[in-house]
Amino acid sequence: MRSSILLAGASFGRACGTVSSSSAASAPISHHPLSSLLQSISSLTSQSLLWDSFVAYSSLRLHSPPSFLLLLPICSLLSCSSSLGALPQGRQLHGHLFSLGFQEDPSLVPRLVSFYSCCGAFEEARAVVECSISTLCLSWNILISGYVRAGSPELAFSAYEAMVERGVAVDHFTYPSVLKACGEMKDLSKGRKVHERVIGGVLGWNLYVCNALVSMYGKCGDLIAARKLFEEMPQRDAVSWNGIISAYTSRGNWDEAFELFERMRVDEKELNVVTWNTIAGGHLKRGNSLEALALISLLKRSGSSLDFVTAVVALNACSQLGFLRSGKEVHGLTVRHLFHEIETVRNSLITMYLRCKKTPFAEILFEKATTQNLVSWNCMISGFAALNWLEQTSQLFRDMVLSGLQPNYVTIVAILSLFGRVADLRHGKELHCYITKKHEFEERRLLWNSLIDMYCKSGRISVARKVFNLMKDRDEVSYTSMIAGYGMQGDGLTALKLFDEMIDRGIKPDSVALVAVLSACSHAGLVIEGQMLFGAMASCHGITPKLEHYSCMVDLYGRAGMVERSEVIMSTMPVEPTAVMWAALLGACQVWRNTEIGERAADGLLKTKTDNPGHYVLAANMYACAGRWEELARVRVMMRDLGLRKAPGCAWVSLGDGFHPFVVEDRDNGCADEIYRWLGRLTDHMRDAGYVCDRNSGFHE
Repeated sequence: MRSSILLAGASFGRACGTVSSSSAASAPISHHPLSSLLQSISSLTSQSLLWDSFVAYSSLRLHSPPSFLLLLPICSLLSCSSSLGALPQGRQLHGHLFSLGFQEDPSLVPRLVSFYSCCGAFEEARAVVECSISTLCLSWNILISGYVRAGSPELAFSAYEAMVERGVAVDHFTYPSVLKACGEMKDLSKGRKVHERVIGGVLGWNLYVCNALVSMYGKCGDLIAARKLFEEMPQRDAVSWNGIISAYTSRGNWDEAFELFERMRVDEKELNVVTWNTIAGGHLKRGNSLEALALISLLKRSGSSLDFVTAVVALNACSQLGFLRSGKEVHGLTVRHLFHEIETVRNSLITMYLRCKKTPFAEILFEKATTQNLVSWNCMISGFAALNWLEQTSQLFRDMVLSGLQPNYVTIVAILSLFGRVADLRHGKELHCYITKKHEFEERRLLWNSLIDMYCKSGRISVARKVFNLMKDRDEVSYTSMIAGYGMQGDGLTALKLFDEMIDRGIKPDSVALVAVLSACSHAGLVIEGQMLFGAMASCHGITPKLEHYSCMVDLYGRAGMVERSEVIMSTMPVEPTAVMWAALLGACQVWRNTEIGERAADGLLKTKTDNPGHYVLAANMYACAGRWEELARVRVMMRDLGLRKAPGCAWVSLGDGFHPFVVEDRDNGCADEIYRWLGRLTDHMRDAGYVCDRNSGFHE
C-alpha cells in the first residue's frame, strides 16, 4: 500500500510536469513525529500541493499509525484532489479507504460523493450513494446539487425520486436543489408534486424552500402561483424579492416588476445590486435608456456596491442614447473597480464608442485585448456596419477570417443588414453563396430573414420571394420583410395577400407588421384596405395604434389627395404629431395644391423646432406658394441662425471596382465634363417630353 500511495504522488507529479519547491522541505519529513506529519499534510493540502501531500502521507504510513489516525489526512487529501479535479488520485484514495475498512464511515461518504461530483464522475458518485447504508440525506443532497450544477436537471430529479423511495428523510437543503431542477426543466407538474410534499412535510415555512418555490414557479411560467406564494410568505429576504421580480422579467411583465421594485423602495426593503441591475436592465430592454441610467446613478449615490453587470447595463444605455460623456464616466468607473479587463465589459465599451462614432477608442480597446474572440470581432463588425462604413466593415470581416476565426450567424446578419442598407447586391450575393455552403446556418431563421431584407432593399423582390419560399420555418419577421419589400415596389395587393396568408397560418402580426402593411397600402393607393386594417388593429389583432401607425394613415390619405382626413387624424390622435408627420402632410399639400391646410402644416412643422433642413425647405416652399413672403424670410433666418443647410443631392452608383458617389454641382470627378454633357441631353429630352420645372418654391436647389 505504501508503494501505491507513492505511485499516486509520482503520477500526479508527472501529470503536472513540475514539482513544487516545497518538496525539498518535505523530503526529510519522515523523521518528524506523527503530529508534525499530520500538520504538514494539512498545510500542504490547504495549499493545493497534492504531490507533496501524498509524499507526506507515505511518510506517515511508515510510522504504522493506528488506522483511525489516517482518517483525517485522507479526508484532507480527498478534498485537495476534489478542488484540483485529480480523478485518478482520488480513485486511489477511495480504494485505500476500502482496504482500511472506512468505506461506510459517515464522514467519508459525503466527501467521496462531493469528490466524484466535482470531477464530473457522476456514475461513481451515484454508486457511492446507493451503496451506502446510511439513511442521512447529506450525501444525496450533494449528488442532487452536483447534477443541477452540471446542467443535468433530469438526473437530479431522478436522484431525488430514488432518495424518497429509499425512505431517506429530506431536509430544507434538499428541496431548493430539486426545485431548481424542476425550474430548469420547465416541468411544472413535477414542481407542483414537490410543492405538495413540502406542504405535507414537517419543515413548515422555511425561507430557503419558499424562495426556491417562487423561483421554480417563475421559471415554469406560473406567475399567479409564484405571486400568491410570495405574498403568503411570513418572512422575506432580498432573495425572495429578486426571485419574484425575476419571475416577472423573464416573461416580459415589466410593469409588475417595476411595481414590486417601487414597493421595495417605499417599504425600505433591502435592495442589493442584483435587484438594481434587473430593474435597470428591464428599462433598457423596454427602450427606457434614460430611466436605466437614472437608476444606476441612484444606485451609485446610495453607496451600494456595483458589479460588472451594472457597468454593462450602463454602457448599453449610453450606447443606445449616444451619450459619449456618460459612457466615458462609466469607462473610468470600470477601470477603478478593475472591471475593464472582463470580456463582457470590454465588448460593451467597444460597442459604446462605436455607437458614439468614436472609432479610434474602440479600435484601441480591441487591439489591446488579451484575447480577440468571435464576440469581440462581432462587436467591431456590427459597430462599423451600423455606421454604414462598407469598406471598413468588409476589411474587418476579411481580417477575422484570416485570423482563423469562422463567422457565426451574428456576424453574417450584421453584414447582410449593411449590404441591404447600401444596396450592395454584388457582395450580398457572395455572402448568400457562403451561407448556402455552411450547413450550420440552415436552421438559422434570422439569417434567412436578413437575406430577404437585403434583397428587398436592393430591389430584387423576385429573389427575395425565392428565398422566402425556400424557408422551412417562417415567422412574423419573414412575412413582415416580404410585405415591406412589396410595399416599397408599390405592389400593395401582393403585400395584402401575404398579410392574409400570415394570419391564416396562425402567425400573429405584431406592431411592426402592421406598419409594413399600412405603408404598403399607402404606396399603392389602397385607401379602403388601409382604413379597414387600421380600424381592425385593436379588435382583431389586439394592437393599440401607436404613433407610427397614425403616421402611416397620414401618409396614406396624403398620397391619395385626402389631406383633410390627414389633418383630422393628426388633430384627434392621442399623441402629439411629430415633425415627420407634419412634413408628410405638408408634402401632400404641395402635391395637391392645398395651400390652406399646407400653411397650417408649415406652422405646425416649425413649432416642432426640427433640426432637419429639408423640413425648413418644405415650409419655405409652401409659404412661397401662398405668397407669405415674411414667413418665407423668417424660415431662411431660422435656418441661418441654427446653422442648417440643405444637404446637396447625392447618388451612389455601383460599378465593377466599387461604389462611386455623384453630388450636385460636383466638379472633382474626373469625368465631370462628360457627365454634365449627358445631363444636359437628358434635360433636353425631359423638356421635349413636356416636363416643366416647379418655380413656385422658396428654394431652387
